[in-house]
Amino acid sequence: MARGRGSASTGGAARLAAALVVGVLVMGAPLAEAAATYMVGDYGGWKFNVARWAKGRTFRVGDVLVFNYNRAVHDVAVVNAAAYRSCVVPRGARVLRSGRDRVKLGRGTHYFVCAVRGHCQAGMKIAVRAV
Repeated sequence: MARGRGSASTGGAARLAAALVVGVLVMGAPLAEAAATYMVGDYGGWKFNVARWAKGRTFRVGDVLVFNYNRAVHDVAVVNAAAYRSCVVPRGARVLRSGRDRVKLGRGTHYFVCAVRGHCQAGMKIAVRAV
């Protein structure tokens, strides 16, 4: 007796088994987390004494920091650890001045200070680590 295309004894069972395996693999795969956007300093924005703002927060690669500030009196310099500690912005550092700057985080620790004289020393600086 010849078997037709719809026979369950050949390819049909194999296809069903393959679909079940794919389904189990997909269900067990971790879901990708969407990047988060953080307003530095929360509603107060980028201001004096903002250094503690990042404490207790977990930042991930791809997250975005938004620096809102009055650009007539502040800025945001992207610096290294030594410049962060000393509050001395090195020549050639990237300085943001729009008043609504967005920075996407890569893996590692990122340091930001206000480059206006005396502002970093007054606590206008943050360090964030993205994992």
